[in-house]
Amino acid sequence: MAVLMLLNCYLCKNLYLRSMSSLQLYLVKILSQWGLAPDNVVLISRIVLIVAMLLIVIMAYYFCHKILVKIVRRITRSTAAKWDDHLLNDHVLNGVCHLLPPVILYVLLPLAFMDLPGTLDIISKACFIYIVIAVLKLVWAFISALYAISCEKEQTTSHPLKGIYQMLKLLVLAVSVIIIISIVVDKSPVAILTGLGAAAAILSLVFKDTILGLVAGVQLSANDMLKPGDWIVAERYGADGFVREVTLTTIKVQNWDMTITTIPPYALISDSFQNWRGMFDSKGRRVKRSLNIDISTIRFCTDEEQKQFEANGWLEGINDVPKDDAMVNLRVFRNYLERYLRNHPMVNNSMLLLVRQLQPTAQGLPLELYFFSARQDWVTYEKVQAAVFEHVLAVMPKFGLRVFQSPSGTDVQSLYNCKN
Repeated sequence: MAVLMLLNCYLCKNLYLRSMSSLQLYLVKILSQWGLAPDNVVLISRIVLIVAMLLIVIMAYYFCHKILVKIVRRITRSTAAKWDDHLLNDHVLNGVCHLLPPVILYVLLPLAFMDLPGTLDIISKACFIYIVIAVLKLVWAFISALYAISCEKEQTTSHPLKGIYQMLKLLVLAVSVIIIISIVVDKSPVAILTGLGAAAAILSLVFKDTILGLVAGVQLSANDMLKPGDWIVAERYGADGFVREVTLTTIKVQNWDMTITTIPPYALISDSFQNWRGMFDSKGRRVKRSLNIDISTIRFCTDEEQKQFEANGWLEGINDVPKDDAMVNLRVFRNYLERYLRNHPMVNNSMLLLVRQLQPTAQGLPLELYFFSARQDWVTYEKVQAAVFEHVLAVMPKFGLRVFQSPSGTDVQSLYNCKN
């Protein structure tokens, strides 16, 4: 089968060359009949053929750029789908327009240089190299169009695909370079690849970051560890902000101070980093803060205080304390804070919420509030927790409690004035 295909190609090529030779001889015959000198007939016929080829090439480019491109744009704009607008964008259509003329010129070159095999070989190689470069640009534009399409799909926007598309472009570039080298040295691309096998170790060192970036990008995408828009913290690399771009060799993180930190992708695979996406995907953002209560203010409630607390409804929900036990003001305060947080409109009640005591210290008894804000954005989150703790500090004296505070210069001065 392969022999038959080669035979057919050989026969077609011979037929093509014979037709070109016949056309050139026919033109020479016509010019000779016009009475031109035999020494000038060949030169004039070659000039005429070159001018004719250039006119054909220019007309083909004009037809493609001025007519065909406008027709394709009109068709893509009339459709409701958006993928064809990206797939047949200006870069792709311009790539097609730049590819068609050299192909036509490559086919017509034997018409003017049939009798000059050396010149024909050089010009054909240059033309074929230009065709390879034009195909490279067209394929790159096509890959960029595919990336633009994937960025608009909900299924693919969560994956860092830019590095994969960049790797495809590198593969196309490598293939194009190998083909161009094979054209220049007049050898098969397979022989070039065989020669490159010996230099694989050197190439692996040169493209180490690219190879590691590709592997890391596949792992990050497959495990859904990172995507553009995630808030990550990588303390080792000084990154604390949102991921703006994930490429084959770098990950760009815009920090909160608006600076840009670049991290190699494989660094996030080998080292640990914190991704806040889970917090944004959840229904709340955690608040975990404590304040120290002066232990000397913790005491049993008086009968009058219990009546006041009961009248205010602050004893509702306290069912784990026996009735014959005296009520402690801190217990009432904790119950009040729990009810306050559960009724707060900016606190997510469906998530964990508690008010607990920590180990007493020399600075008092830490009372920790653990709850989740219903809003995750930073500004609202800070406002919510600030409003909660402002309320806690303001209402604490009503329970006979006081926040522990180390003596300041004013306290020492007041004590000195009292003694005097």
